[in-house]
Amino acid sequence: MPGKAKVVTAHRPKIVVAAAALGGLAIVAAAPQVAGGHLVHAVNGLGDADRGWLGRILGGWRSPGGNSPPEPVTAHHFAFDAIDGAALPLQGYHGRALLLVNTASKCGFTGQYAGLQHLHETYHDRGLTVIGVPSDDFGGQEPGTDVEIKAFCSAHFNVGFPMTTKTSVVGPNAHPFYRWAANELGPVARPRWNFHKYLVAPDGRLADWFSTVTGPSSGRMIGGIERVLPR
Repeated sequence: MPGKAKVVTAHRPKIVVAAAALGGLAIVAAAPQVAGGHLVHAVNGLGDADRGWLGRILGGWRSPGGNSPPEPVTAHHFAFDAIDGAALPLQGYHGRALLLVNTASKCGFTGQYAGLQHLHETYHDRGLTVIGVPSDDFGGQEPGTDVEIKAFCSAHFNVGFPMTTKTSVVGPNAHPFYRWAANELGPVARPRWNFHKYLVAPDGRLADWFSTVTGPSSGRMIGGIERVLPR
């Protein structure tokens, strides 16, 4: 059970130390303050006001070397090259949900392009961006050049969503985003064939993944998208 709240002071010039025992977990932080300042505030069973105070102290903490804790890696840390050669940083889609799909032009699932375009048309204004990632990793089913791939998608499916250059998604040459995603979600979530899908939330975290056989119009896909739409 939490003990009685108590305050202890200690003399450390230019240092503020905040400590709290919350459910048995001690949190200690040190932060530079005004010359001659000193304070140790050790609390058991904090109330809401004190929790807020402690959060502000800990939130402003910096290590003695002045370095902040490393920022968590998200999808927004990665960038692709667009199929027309321009840069395609995922940071540019901050605040939008993303659906990244490794595609192929000569696959039994190539017809999913139509469903992906439908998702693009249905959900774009509600905050979803579909991104096609052409890849020749599976069965050599994307043999064309970027120019040929773009022409094929336009002629057969009127694709209007962004697409990348031809990209490796598995193996030692996999794009960094795909290596990160496989590490985040585990081996079972890696692409096993063309038209694997990764769903990214507006804040850049991986929200879900869908195998090749889960089509763009499936209930699971639609439900997953609806859950992460920003609006």
